[in-house]
Amino acid sequence: MISIRQFRYFVEVVDAGSYSRAAEKLYIAQSALSRQIKELESEVQALLLTRDARHIELTPAGQVFYERAKRILDDVEETVRQTRHVGQGAQGIIRLLHSSSVTLTPAIGAVLNRLLAQFPGVSLDVSKGSSENQAADIEEGRADLGLVRLPTLRKHANIVVRELFAEKLVVAVSAASPLAALERTTIAALRDEAFVSIPHKDRGGLSYLVAGLCLAQGFFPKAARALSRKTSQLNLIEANMGIAIVPDSMRLVAPPGVRFIALPDEESHSVVGLISPRAASGMVAAFTEAFVREMNTL
Repeated sequence: MISIRQFRYFVEVVDAGSYSRAAEKLYIAQSALSRQIKELESEVQALLLTRDARHIELTPAGQVFYERAKRILDDVEETVRQTRHVGQGAQGIIRLLHSSSVTLTPAIGAVLNRLLAQFPGVSLDVSKGSSENQAADIEEGRADLGLVRLPTLRKHANIVVRELFAEKLVVAVSAASPLAALERTTIAALRDEAFVSIPHKDRGGLSYLVAGLCLAQGFFPKAARALSRKTSQLNLIEANMGIAIVPDSMRLVAPPGVRFIALPDEESHSVVGLISPRAASGMVAAFTEAFVREMNTL
């Protein structure tokens, strides 16, 4: 049976580039370390390392084992860390905010569900908040984590912002609009259209990003007579009061009378970020790290 110690010894030998340096770091005799690696190779029935007087090299089998061993050790470390948090009473409510433009998709929901299984003492309180205001809410203790549509304009010394994933942008139009017959368009072609969402002078987020994309094409989005920066903008679009450029995930919450038109890849991406307190509690910090790690697997 292969032990965690052997996984660790093998990774240390590879990272150090020699048995002698690895033995020094592990505080064991070089002969004992060499014996452990030989026993490991015997257990897996494959040669993992070749070495001469000066250096070691991974065999193809050793390369596979090294990559898997590192992942296993990372998983073990995280399991111990989370178990320690639970054992020390890591329980309570984490208040999670998300902007209207960050839809809680099935993929995000599945991640949150897995995390709740990993943190049995934690409950989530989920609510909406504008991308720009979430940082202040978290900094002032009214919330713990936030999913925002970047960019945000204000900088907060006590807040950490991490990019999670990029998402395609599309044009949302009414089924009654002549544009609804299009499969693809460009931002430049929307110059004369009325937008149901334009940026607030003090806020970042989706509307700010869209305005920047329009300005890059030589125009500022013309305001429709009815405006909204919330998901209610989709209802205004369905009523044929204007159009909006929105994340593709908003298809999931759109009313039936809204159609979506693709944009060219080079002008159709938006980034979702996670904001958290720089000095988070143990529970929030552990949940945050696990959330980022799970999102990176999507």
